Amino acid sequence: MNFRALHRNLKLRIGVGFFQRFFDIMLVPLMVIHFSRLYGAATAGLMTLLVAVATVACNLVGGHLSDVYGRRRVLMTGEIGVCLSYVGLALVNSPLLHSGWATYLLYLGATCMAGIALPANEAMIVDVATPESRTAVYTINYWVINVAFMLGSLVGGFLYDGYFFQLLAAAAVATGGIFLVTFLALSETAPPEAAQNPRGVRPALLGYLSVARDRVFLRLVLAALLVWCVEVQISSYLAVRLGSDFPRQQLLSVGSWQVTVDGVNVLGILRAVNTLLVVVCGLWVGKLLGRLGDRLRLIAGVVVFTAGYIAWALGDNAWLMIGAAVVVTLGELMNQPVNQSLVAALVPAESRTKYMAAYGLHVRLGYLVGSLSVILGSFVDSWVMALLYAAFGATAIQLYRYLFRVQDARAAAAPAGEPAGAAA
Repeated sequence: MNFRALHRNLKLRIGVGFFQRFFDIMLVPLMVIHFSRLYGAATAGLMTLLVAVATVACNLVGGHLSDVYGRRRVLMTGEIGVCLSYVGLALVNSPLLHSGWATYLLYLGATCMAGIALPANEAMIVDVATPESRTAVYTINYWVINVAFMLGSLVGGFLYDGYFFQLLAAAAVATGGIFLVTFLALSETAPPEAAQNPRGVRPALLGYLSVARDRVFLRLVLAALLVWCVEVQISSYLAVRLGSDFPRQQLLSVGSWQVTVDGVNVLGILRAVNTLLVVVCGLWVGKLLGRLGDRLRLIAGVVVFTAGYIAWALGDNAWLMIGAAVVVTLGELMNQPVNQSLVAALVPAESRTKYMAAYGLHVRLGYLVGSLSVILGSFVDSWVMALLYAAFGATAIQLYRYLFRVQDARAAAAPAGEPAGAAA
């Protein structure tokens, strides 16, 4: 699919999403470092934990508000809140004023307002993407996010020392521009039936209770959680394994010039290879994979992705690990866009943002499993962890096979011209 052929809202949200993710990736690690230097690692950990909990709560609030008041209004509220928070962050970290606690409170405000806007942003993409174009749209979006990840990491890493105020000021200007784009150029996309949703705290709680009772949706969340539990291993158990157990070895040797790496070096190489391959090859590979059916592409992608992580869990050769990084990247490119398209197809339109907010909880739960895997990995051998990854992948595949059958049944039962998700 050509980017220029997309709906205007889609092009704007993908473009805006690049800058949002760029500044998010650039600043979040720097904030952790900043608070750690001010208050120590333990206190900084508690501070960031509170931010994470508050973000989850704001996601759920934003999901309900977007279903009641529409996507555009919630987006504008969240984005102006983020902009004002970054203006404040720049002021309290300027040459004229320094305040650690004001920095924390404003950062908490920025993340909370971004959390409120996130479900509306995701729902808007689903609203205007047709079932036929969703996989292609999510492929483009996945590529854009990875470009932002790569550039944001580089800029933040090199400019934190000496340019923290300038980074915050740039974020304030950029988020102000994002608000103007939403205000001037975006149209409302919420389906008409969303306006009939009741308002208030009690309807919100009942709405999320209804989401929790949707067994198809719970299977969808569980499948995504299992895949994510494997993916977070590179930041949890595998990072620990590489740092402590991976043997130091020679990677390259050209004449008298040699490159020797240890586990920490290999971890950085694996992350760099993964991100670089997505950026360089993502759109081309995505177009090539588009010839496969969604069912085959998703299931094969989970198989390939899991196999790469199993190799990472067991491998002790640097080149084998790098080869497995290529396999992992291919698996990501195969399954990620299709998975997002399947989510869009299976959630009801009138409660879409509520469902999208609840769906996002699998990310937080996956990080929890990642932390637990570090503890488990300290007691068991690496082959046990590899078997655990295989079990996660196999269970996810069975769940996805069930979900595709549900999607087919809904498509067959839906009236002509009505999206299958509307039958939820």
